[in-house]
Amino acid sequence: MRDRPSLAVLMDPLETIKPAKDSTIAMLIAAASRGCATWCFGQSDLWVRDGRAIARLRPLEVVGDGKAWYRAGEPVVRPLAEFDAVLMRKDPPFDLEYIYTTYLLERAEVEGVLVVNRPQGLRDMNEKAYTAWFPDCCAPTLITRDMDGMQAFLAEHGRIVCKPLDGMGGRSIFALAAGDKNARVVFETLTEYGQRYAMVQRYLPEIAETGDARILLIDGEPVPHALARMPGPSDHRGNLAAGAKGIGRALSDRDRWLCSRIGPVMRERGMLFVGLDVIGGFVTEINVTSPTGIRELEAQYGHDIAGSLIDAVLARVARK
Repeated sequence: MRDRPSLAVLMDPLETIKPAKDSTIAMLIAAASRGCATWCFGQSDLWVRDGRAIARLRPLEVVGDGKAWYRAGEPVVRPLAEFDAVLMRKDPPFDLEYIYTTYLLERAEVEGVLVVNRPQGLRDMNEKAYTAWFPDCCAPTLITRDMDGMQAFLAEHGRIVCKPLDGMGGRSIFALAAGDKNARVVFETLTEYGQRYAMVQRYLPEIAETGDARILLIDGEPVPHALARMPGPSDHRGNLAAGAKGIGRALSDRDRWLCSRIGPVMRERGMLFVGLDVIGGFVTEINVTSPTGIRELEAQYGHDIAGSLIDAVLARVARK
């Protein structure tokens, strides 16, 4: 029996991390404070041999918020089955390499390791397309390759938002109004002339007043405050990576209703950490790959969000 719980984190290269803002770092700090041994590895450090998931890992300790924010030990090769839990915190793009990584992690899950979020859920729940499972929670939405269908949707609603299904951080998100002569170019670009699916949604003007709110779910239950990401004066996107400002606010009754619809499904599917994007009372995305927002909300309200997540992880490990 292990002396203390062991947690391995599949994450982006350490030198690319911004520790003061990174949610994964908050999770590592919370895990260490609860007595967990913490390790890290990347996609290139993971392989499967004869059906077993194996990784080259380094023991990792968070020691500050500056450039020298971590202390890492020498790498060792170990089967992932020797760990209690693995956190999948690799940022998108959600490409074929990401999908292959979930297959490899699933081999560890077969051996009894808790993988957060669950690999099958990561594959099944495209962050844009999975909103279709909750149409009563969403504004009018169309997912299609048909450029004429997109044009008709624009004519119907007057103003729309267009986005690729595999984007993140506000990349390649366009806002169009009826009569915009760039509309056809946008549709051609997003669908590659009808060869790729893309999403169009009715534009929600509330984003200018109340922002694009990120609601965090931990094992299906919402954190009591959302992070409203307010677009800058020269941009329509409510993404921190695109320059939006994050302002906390209490959850509304509508927010809690949305969480009551989506949270139980996330819990049942093994998605312990999920971010709902909400504009004007409608869910626009369900983020499962690498949700963020922990640091900003902890700083504004003092919540121990990362600690609550690690507690949920350890509780599931104990049940397993």
